[in-house]
Amino acid sequence: MPPPRRALISSLLRLRACSSLAHHSPRPPPPSSRRHQFVADPNAAAGTGRSSVGGNPLDPTQLLRDDPVSITASLWVSSFRAAAPGDAAPPPPPALAPFLTRLELWVLAYQKAYADETGSYLPRSSIPASTLTSILTLRNAVIDARFRFGNRLTPYLHSPRAAAAPDPATLSKRKLRALLTTPGPAPFQDRVVQELLLLLLEPVYEARFSPKSFAFRPGRSPHAALRSIRRSWAPYLWYIKGDLSPLLDSPDPALVVGALIRDVRDKKVVDLVRSALLTPVVTARPGDDDASKKKKKRKYQKKKVLPEGEPKPDPYWLQTFFGFAPEEALTQPDWGHCGVLSPLLANVCLDEFDKWMDEKIKEFYKPSKSDVVGGEDGIEQGNTSWPEFVPTSGPDKTRKVDYIRFGGHFLIGVRGPRADAAVIRKQLIEFCDQRFRIKLDNESLPIEHITKGIMFLDHVLCRRVVYPTLRYTATGGKIISEKGVGTLLSVTASLKQCIRQFRKLEFLKGDREPDPQPCFRMFHATQAHTNLQMNKLLTTMAEWYRYADNRKKVVNFCSYIIRGSLAKLYAAKYKLRSRAKVYKIASRNLSRPLKDKKGQSPEYTNLLRMGLVDSVDGLQYTRMSMVPDPDYTPLPSGWRPDHEKFLLEYIKLTDQQTLEEQRSCIREEGLITPQDHISMLVWSYKKNAVLLPSSKESDVQESIEDLGSDTDELNNKELGHGGHQGFP
Repeated sequence: MPPPRRALISSLLRLRACSSLAHHSPRPPPPSSRRHQFVADPNAAAGTGRSSVGGNPLDPTQLLRDDPVSITASLWVSSFRAAAPGDAAPPPPPALAPFLTRLELWVLAYQKAYADETGSYLPRSSIPASTLTSILTLRNAVIDARFRFGNRLTPYLHSPRAAAAPDPATLSKRKLRALLTTPGPAPFQDRVVQELLLLLLEPVYEARFSPKSFAFRPGRSPHAALRSIRRSWAPYLWYIKGDLSPLLDSPDPALVVGALIRDVRDKKVVDLVRSALLTPVVTARPGDDDASKKKKKRKYQKKKVLPEGEPKPDPYWLQTFFGFAPEEALTQPDWGHCGVLSPLLANVCLDEFDKWMDEKIKEFYKPSKSDVVGGEDGIEQGNTSWPEFVPTSGPDKTRKVDYIRFGGHFLIGVRGPRADAAVIRKQLIEFCDQRFRIKLDNESLPIEHITKGIMFLDHVLCRRVVYPTLRYTATGGKIISEKGVGTLLSVTASLKQCIRQFRKLEFLKGDREPDPQPCFRMFHATQAHTNLQMNKLLTTMAEWYRYADNRKKVVNFCSYIIRGSLAKLYAAKYKLRSRAKVYKIASRNLSRPLKDKKGQSPEYTNLLRMGLVDSVDGLQYTRMSMVPDPDYTPLPSGWRPDHEKFLLEYIKLTDQQTLEEQRSCIREEGLITPQDHISMLVWSYKKNAVLLPSSKESDVQESIEDLGSDTDELNNKELGHGGHQGFP
């Protein structure tokens, strides 16, 4: 049965009202939704901490309105949007002065400094009100230019580990002089300001840094540098390896500030960085170290017990692994009072060198049509599924240059004659002398051929000639197999460097036949704990050599050295005289307990099965077959870290031009979006409702007809007349 006409018209009228609301402009969000939308308020008072929203400016709880993570995310998005490539001139970087007044970012910087100080994370809800007030006081001091780095006499914010710090005003002259002249860690408030500057400056420069720098940056690890070299450095024959570490050791403040103001125009931020660079650091006098050593010798050495709030030192396996750090990662910049900001400022200075090398890469690029490496458009041809393989070509080769930098160390690859490498080296020496005032010469920048092996990040880059079978589909679908010849870039771990690092850590002695030495630092630890520490070290070493072609060989060698060192340690600890007796009792991987010689008792297996004794984990990778295979996963072309890909994808999806391109593409394909489909349905209902008669007239006419029909039926029934007889 069809629905009544009145219900149909009322439903159409409701649809017409909904469609009219849908075409109206959207209403502004309520004030409560502003919590997740950050808009920098340039009119916020700097000195008093007042904001556009009402409230007491001295109450820090009323100033914590927004989420600090969303504020930082908005800064990352705006910085990457400003640095996005395009035809138009890029807009200037976002202003940092409004972000400097946000108390939410100061609290986030305090949480990061608190985690570094105590080793534990402190939620914002657990921060005491007095600490929030101190953070607000520190913020106002920075904004009013009253803050000084290294100032121990005016503590605005105390360290969480020094809750009962004495007031400098109540100290005597002797203690006050010792406080000002004794070297020590930076004040806690300095680290909070450094963390805040890092939060503000890192998004601005990460969007502008060159993709060829791989140190002191998020997501750009040594593994990423090695994979980038393996993917695109196969055609290069001549290599130039250089070191700019003197710039990281003793920087020029004028050079750092000059590089900073090219992208950051906020005077307060630049003044803070300048103050951190120019403020002198209290250092120990020449005779202080000798006096302290003599004093320690006289004093009885007690076993150190860590306080309850002090973070524990790194475990033994982690300290040992840090000893394997490559030469390129040994230099960590630490400039004045910059602290955690120093690595970022080092990359800011060296970014000019990256830009200069990018110009040289374009200048020396000369493509050749007969070469498979690089076409007329500069895009690499060759086999994209096997980018490390480069087929042999004729004498006319494509001339090109590539460059990569890790911290203060860089590597330049040249495809072409050696004369091109010599020209680049000459121009490089002149540039570093004029811009960075670093004296380089031909001996510090040697030109080496790939056949000699190039050492970079403790890995050796070398070239091998291979003869693979190339299969391709010819005309007509016929598959043709041919023997090809070409070169393959090999990235292998340096076994000599590994032996050198073990010798430095006193794990072995000897060059030709390395002899393991006992690690007496683990003498007082149990066998289970010692094996656990060494297994963590071996797992980390296997991960470090993940992309090396000889991963199995070098990791198995590390396991041999560590296993021999532990066997000698256990032989001296349990008085077994030789490693052979240790292996006989504890087995090859040292998994059986050596205490009281339980490893040979048959009852030990039953007790272990019942869980009545602690199990001892055996050493890993005692056989080469147990070591995982090398990771040959090729690095994608145009690789970027995950956070940069997400940011660029988000910016692209929120761009109005991208939306218009998607709509035009949908129209060309003859498709329709769900939004347009709903709009068409609403418009059709609206159009049909307008064609029907108005609601008032239809309702009145229908009610009259219903009333007349009911009256006629009632009269006929009461008088006994037929349906067609009239009223008498």
